[in-house]
Amino acid sequence: MIRRRVSKTIYVGDVPVGGESPITVQSMTKTDTRDVKATVNQIRELEDIGCDIIRPAVPDMEAALALKEIVKRVRIPVIADIHFHYQLALEAIEAGVDGLRLNPGNIRDREKVELVVKAAKQREIPIRIGVNFGSLPPVGQIGKFGGLRRHTDGVNKLAKVGEITDGQPTVVDHMVATALWEIGILEDMDFDLIKISLKAFDVPTTVEAYRKLAYMVPYPMHLGITEAGTSKAGSIRSAVGLGYLLYEGIGDTIRVSLSADSKEEIVAGYEILKSLNLREKGTTLVACPSCGRADIDVIKLANTVDTLLQEKSYNVKVAVMGCEVNGPGEAKDADIGIAAGVGRAVIFRKGEKTRVVEESEMLAALMEEVEKVALSQSETA
Repeated sequence: MIRRRVSKTIYVGDVPVGGESPITVQSMTKTDTRDVKATVNQIRELEDIGCDIIRPAVPDMEAALALKEIVKRVRIPVIADIHFHYQLALEAIEAGVDGLRLNPGNIRDREKVELVVKAAKQREIPIRIGVNFGSLPPVGQIGKFGGLRRHTDGVNKLAKVGEITDGQPTVVDHMVATALWEIGILEDMDFDLIKISLKAFDVPTTVEAYRKLAYMVPYPMHLGITEAGTSKAGSIRSAVGLGYLLYEGIGDTIRVSLSADSKEEIVAGYEILKSLNLREKGTTLVACPSCGRADIDVIKLANTVDTLLQEKSYNVKVAVMGCEVNGPGEAKDADIGIAAGVGRAVIFRKGEKTRVVEESEMLAALMEEVEKVALSQSETA
């Protein structure tokens, strides 16, 4: 059993984050926030597949003003993603958002930060500090408010994980120092509704940054690998990085950042959590990779079953195996499964054979058994 890091519980709307709360899965909208209809439609699609928290970008005042209508028309908490402009943060709070993604160090004037913090405190909404490798303060400039030039900052010259350091600060050290500075700004203003993220594209850098900071502060951690990539590569990269941290007990909410439809981020997020037994959401498919013993097209069968299962909301584990010799034993933890042989298939529950069907009937028989298991679960719930 994974022993999770002890962290402060905060609330994003009515969704708890941190402490012993379930690890939440979130995403960003990829619409123009100023287009209320398109943004609301996308959020509703994400709600339907289990998104817990959503974050629209707020690049200008028109987008900030649009949040008021967006918040009214969706069910899940909305976090406003804001970077340099305190007025946008104030307008977003006034619009009724449930949280901010805002680095106080990016705002030039401390008094302006205080205005945002005061408004957030009055509404009891949290602020996430997002430390990203691509937007760190220049080396030697941590502690200076705003107005700092990026891209010529010396950060890329710092040693990464595994490189020789000669006793000099590393990228990880710089990320953690930046996070502590940003946290200190809010704490000095008596504000502690804080979440933290420390993201990079490089997985070892991300993992080590989170590990180093995790036990230095009590706040919940938002996990992610930034700019992870396209659907396939990005999901794998995120699974490696997030999976490593989650297995160590670090992480309270996650986003899988993909250059893909936001729905794919939610699916990938839940698969990562399900793989570690940290959340249950929908069906889980166990499938053999196929080999020379397989007498049917296991790959086709597994993908067909996967498509059908995605339409279900049952918390059922289903196994698809290519032979009836090892199939039941290898998938004995599945609630229901199928092992196909020459012209026939064996249906089993928890590794025990329950019926044998003709090959032409195996898909329908499997889905029939899935329905029975789901019904049985609902009756005993």
